[in-house]
Amino acid sequence: MIIVIIGLIVLLVIGVVVVNGVQQHKQKQEQEKRAQAAKFKAIIDESDELILNLSSMPPSPVLVTILNRRSFNAANSMLQLTPDSKAVKQRVQELEAQLKASSEQSSAAPADENFVLPDNEQQLVSILQTIKKLRAMLKSEQAKGALDAQTYSQQDLRLDSMQLKIGVESLLSRGQKAYSKEMLGSARQYFEKALQTLNNHAHPSEYTQTKKEQIEDQLEEITKSLANTNAQDAAKKAKDEEDDLDMLFQPKKKW
Repeated sequence: MIIVIIGLIVLLVIGVVVVNGVQQHKQKQEQEKRAQAAKFKAIIDESDELILNLSSMPPSPVLVTILNRRSFNAANSMLQLTPDSKAVKQRVQELEAQLKASSEQSSAAPADENFVLPDNEQQLVSILQTIKKLRAMLKSEQAKGALDAQTYSQQDLRLDSMQLKIGVESLLSRGQKAYSKEMLGSARQYFEKALQTLNNHAHPSEYTQTKKEQIEDQLEEITKSLANTNAQDAAKKAKDEEDDLDMLFQPKKKW
């Protein structure tokens, strides 16, 4: 009898351990699901934010399509984790419609390459941040196999050109302001930095060549202005020294 009781107790303990193990396993699976769902939601939120920020940049239907597809894929993955969620099902349908619309637009309308830089410094910083995020997104999508190599290369090069233009034009704007205030040394530093940025760029273009020529002409003009200024300063200094000598050796007046 005692052996039976002990056996029952052992079985009960084993049963409790098994039940606890199963519960812990289920809890772990639920935690992993929640973590994955949060990751997919973050991808969708980031894509929505990037699409919104694209409004301050030249229109690019291809980028919008890539971002919509990224969101659609993430929502589909969420639906696999939570197949009974009506909210996720509805979100998938919405993103599918957005993807279809942007795909049709991207095939019909080419990207706009005209890019007029805003005067506001904060807007420029915001655009630069958006470009960096977009380039990181493109690289990630290409690494996952969600984006073909040719599209990745084309879009990344386009963003790289925008990033270059913002950097160069910002330096040139500061250089022109310094030059207009006759701060020739500061102006030269800005122009030289802009020229170095262009020389270090890995993808020469008509823009880089044109800007190099403009900057080189501007630097030559600054060099001439500095030479004239130095000559004038030297002449003034010599005149002042001559006046001092004349004052020193002029006949003393008798009182």
